Amino acid sequence: MTPIIGAGFLGIEHFTPPWDVFFLPLFNLLVFLYRIPFFDFALAIIIFTIVIRTVLAPLFVRQIRSQKEMQRMQPLIREVQRKHKGNRQKVSEETMALYKEHGVNPAAGCLPVILQLPILFALYQALIRASGVIQGFRPDSGNQAAFDTLQAANVVEAVAGQENTFRVAFEGACNLPEYSQLPQFLPLNCQLIDPIKLNDHVNTSVGWLLGLDLAQIDHVFALPLFGGFALSLLAVIAAVLQFVQVKMTSPRPNSEDPTSSMTSTMTYTFPLLTIIWGGIFPSGLILYWIVYTAYLVVQQFLIMGWGNLFPIFGWQPRWAPSPEAGITPASRPKRTDIDAASTEESLPAPPRAPSPNAARGNNPRPGSRPKGSAKRRGRKR
Repeated sequence: MTPIIGAGFLGIEHFTPPWDVFFLPLFNLLVFLYRIPFFDFALAIIIFTIVIRTVLAPLFVRQIRSQKEMQRMQPLIREVQRKHKGNRQKVSEETMALYKEHGVNPAAGCLPVILQLPILFALYQALIRASGVIQGFRPDSGNQAAFDTLQAANVVEAVAGQENTFRVAFEGACNLPEYSQLPQFLPLNCQLIDPIKLNDHVNTSVGWLLGLDLAQIDHVFALPLFGGFALSLLAVIAAVLQFVQVKMTSPRPNSEDPTSSMTSTMTYTFPLLTIIWGGIFPSGLILYWIVYTAYLVVQQFLIMGWGNLFPIFGWQPRWAPSPEAGITPASRPKRTDIDAASTEESLPAPPRAPSPNAARGNNPRPGSRPKGSAKRRGRKR
């Protein structure tokens, strides 16, 4: 990715830290892939996603291995919950001790998720900026003067026939103070390096996707439902992949674990949210999510197999083996047992005195009692 160190570097004329330190390398990478011959905007997003996922792969490999080990530890955790039922503090302490013993970090999966959020936001901004079309903008008393100045500088113009829709020039003045109020109207070339500066607007419509505009909400592969909301086929594909990815790494349901029901709910909630987002966000963002999740599913499969994906709704295919058995409490050696066994082996057995009645059989009768001490048997007369 292009290193960005400030305004004036390789032709970059507008630089606003600290966000542009993160955003501009991703934005330049996306436009660079778009400029490759025979590439369109969809292929640029696909390759962009693969590059980002490959760069972040070491973090995700660590996360997946940690999740796999946590799945194997579920029997031990259930045993701790059963043993200390009702004592949350003790359960928490014993569980953390188990994680430490097996070298598992429950927070190992947080960093990839934290990095993913700004990447999504940066891509969303890149899609809007690349399209050069701003929809739903209404100048108000606070930014009317700045908007009029940008219009006078031929940086922005209204789109004929579309209310509150404006088109931003791909080149123009880059250092106007009005951009601090209206950064969405900054021309494209102001933040691109010299080798990839554009001569025209980015074509965000893709022919092999039946003319789908990746900078707009999907209306090509969509089924209108109610209130202007449409069910996007792309969002459904992304939701299915999201379900598979989460289900592979989710622990099996456990009635004794209070967090089990929450985990099961999240397995179905995230895909539903993905379908809703498909009717809100640009289709290019949904395409990114499809490729991103598919890459993650393949990576998980190579490390942990199918995980806990099956059975799915009661269906267990023959070609998918059952998940490997976890670490059971019986298979885990106890320190006290080992110590006791070693102690018994190291100490010699004490000598036993020979029994005078040992030769009479396995159940010898007691010896003769002194006179007067014998018990009378039978009924009293």
